Amino acid sequence: MLFNISYTTLNFICFVFVTMLVYFLFPAKKYKWTVLLAASMFFYAVAGYKYAFFILFTTLSTYLIALWISHVSAHSKKLLKEKKKEWDKDQKKKYKNKVKIQKRLIMTLALVINFGILAFLKYYGFFAGSLNDMLGSFGVSFSIPTLKLFLPLGISFYTFQSMGYIVDVYREKTDAQRNPFKLLLFVSFFPQIIQGPISIYDQLAAQLFEPHEFDFTRMKHGMELILWGFFKKLVIADRAYILIGAVEKDYTKFGGTTLTFTILLYALQLYADFSGGIDISRGVAQIFGVDMIDNFKRPYFSRSINEYWRRWHISLGAWLKNYLFYPIAMSNVFINAGKKMKGTRFGKTAAGSHIAKVLPTSVASLIVFLVVGVWHGADWKYVAFGVWNGVIIMVSIIMQPLFDGAVDKLRISRKNPFFIGFQVVRTLLVVLVGYVFDVAPSFGEGMRTLQLFFTGQNFSAGIEEISKLGLVASDYIILLIGAIIILIASIIQERHLDTDIRTMLDRKPVALRFLLLYLGI
Repeated sequence: MLFNISYTTLNFICFVFVTMLVYFLFPAKKYKWTVLLAASMFFYAVAGYKYAFFILFTTLSTYLIALWISHVSAHSKKLLKEKKKEWDKDQKKKYKNKVKIQKRLIMTLALVINFGILAFLKYYGFFAGSLNDMLGSFGVSFSIPTLKLFLPLGISFYTFQSMGYIVDVYREKTDAQRNPFKLLLFVSFFPQIIQGPISIYDQLAAQLFEPHEFDFTRMKHGMELILWGFFKKLVIADRAYILIGAVEKDYTKFGGTTLTFTILLYALQLYADFSGGIDISRGVAQIFGVDMIDNFKRPYFSRSINEYWRRWHISLGAWLKNYLFYPIAMSNVFINAGKKMKGTRFGKTAAGSHIAKVLPTSVASLIVFLVVGVWHGADWKYVAFGVWNGVIIMVSIIMQPLFDGAVDKLRISRKNPFFIGFQVVRTLLVVLVGYVFDVAPSFGEGMRTLQLFFTGQNFSAGIEEISKLGLVASDYIILLIGAIIILIASIIQERHLDTDIRTMLDRKPVALRFLLLYLGI
């Protein structure tokens, strides 16, 4: 990194301000998007110029392969039109299948190349180390060499985003972009390159290329959202990580009470850090007239683990649903497996019929969450994190009729606030178990932590340990106040889903608005 240009630095604020001035003063309205492209390339270069090759290669390969797919589609449609009277129905069907296979092979080439690069850079060390450990356990002296690989900035985000574009071109949901520099802007747009969200081409591209005029309200709302993101990251997340980082450095020496507190604090820190970063990204984009999706929608209010993953990292969930879950669940293999089960004696029972019906969905969910686990990091503990969430979701899908029947028999109203509270707490506990594998240094330590939750609680010893982990009483007061502020804001957002808090603030007295902004700053 040439100099620090991360989201919460003065350098970044100055960079955004200069880019804003140049963008809105740029005389050629038709080419305003080039300002955003230049800013994105500058941002990426100062973050580490040696990474630039990878994002340029991904963009170039995506550009060329999308054009290739588009050319095949256009040529096939032209030929079908020309042969409309000559070919019978079977000939047309045979040709269409041939073209579909050809396009699928071309798309697969793009996926293999770009996901291959991501997998090699991010996971080679993990797989090499795991294989060496396995070979060593069998007494094999041969070992795969380890390599010192660096991970390019934002490679997971821009790879997923560009491959989603390739799939959409293959599905003919979007036209291939003819201008390689416009595609480069879509792949590298600087507000989203570090933490996302992962955007869909049709949702983002047109906004990037449109010549937006200066809008004071958009700028004000964007800056308010940036300020809210700074509050989450600087006041809460960075402060909480002082304790979490101290525990992670010497994890094995702490007891159950300290680790329980650390996991609870991690839940706050992780949400504040991730959602705060997305708020900054969305706020910066909004200044330039670009609306990106809200990646987090009060996930800790979820009443089921399914709902939690619909509210947490929404863009990743949407990408996996559109480009992985549906293709798996709707594949012939999974559909036929469900049909075969229905034809068995067990499948003709009420329980068997339900399981056969939801089998494709539940198994596809497990596979998706394995990918989610691996996405989070190259370690067996992240695989465990994915398996835990996948199994819980799979079981909940299969057991749903039983759960619903129990609620009906007990005559519990689904609108009962105590029942809703029970569901929220139950879901949060399931989520916290998954977080254990985020914080623990290994899968084994994660399992030990779960055991200590029940067997290693010592409140007085825990208080003494926690008091030595870098935070003082004022820090805990600030964290508590910060958590309460986020909770209040979340409750307001949950109750007024159709109204943005910034729009609500616009209706308040000027004095109150300035007081809140002053306190935020």
